[in-house]
Amino acid sequence: MNSISVLHINLFQSEKNAPDFYFNTLRNHLVSSHKHIEKPHRHDFYVTVIFTKGTGIHEIDFQKYEVSAGSLFFLSPGQVHSWELSPDTDGYIFFFSQPYYEMHYVNQKLKNFPFFNSPSFPRKLQLQSEELLNMIRLFEAIGSEHESHNVMKQGFILSLISQIYIQSIREFAKDDEKTSATSVSYFKHYQDFENLLEESFTSQKSIAYYASQMNISAKHLNRITQTVMQKTASEIITERVILEAKRMLIYLDEGLVEIAFRLGYEEYSYFARMFRKNSGITPSQFIKDHKH
Repeated sequence: MNSISVLHINLFQSEKNAPDFYFNTLRNHLVSSHKHIEKPHRHDFYVTVIFTKGTGIHEIDFQKYEVSAGSLFFLSPGQVHSWELSPDTDGYIFFFSQPYYEMHYVNQKLKNFPFFNSPSFPRKLQLQSEELLNMIRLFEAIGSEHESHNVMKQGFILSLISQIYIQSIREFAKDDEKTSATSVSYFKHYQDFENLLEESFTSQKSIAYYASQMNISAKHLNRITQTVMQKTASEIITERVILEAKRMLIYLDEGLVEIAFRLGYEEYSYFARMFRKNSGITPSQFIKDHKH
């Protein structure tokens, strides 16, 4: 049996007037929902959480992140996550469905934010001092608006959410020294590459294929991925395949050979070698470690 559950937003709902939105302090959320979140699981909604107190480990899509005051996390639907947190943990958490956001912002898609679009993009932003205080104010404003009966309440909440995401993009950009016009154009190209990769990674694994689809040379595609992600295009392709392999190994009740075939490998032995080289363990060991 598949041991990783998919949690739906209505599981957390207490009010009927905003069925697609949830907000809570992290302390209350951990108390009221701990039975849902102590094991690895997926959501069918977007999650944003900021820690103001506490320490621990937050694992997202099989990658471990350290938690401390100022840690801000972004999760997309379908990502596997779990955490182990100290008893004094506090902060704020909100989540919402895709239609809740995109029905109001027709021209602003959630996929425009790289932390929701790109599997390679970090899911954690570490904030300090003034930036952290500003971000906490935005979360607190969402909380007080959520409790209110103000006119255009949802519109105001959505505008605050957008401010959080735009501010986060700016903070991520600060961490990257390359904020020149070149890197902006490279980031656009990188998004195009990842969109193509999402469509074709099971059937197409060569840099040449993606470069030709983008009308650029393989060398230039590598330059783009090195600038934006400090990784080769080949590493990005392999990482995407490995992530999907891990998800399939846990979610699908299928044999290892069938999963390898789904991912475009006719020979299981080749898939197993590649998986082990990138993960440090065999596919069967991975299943044993993650299916309890």
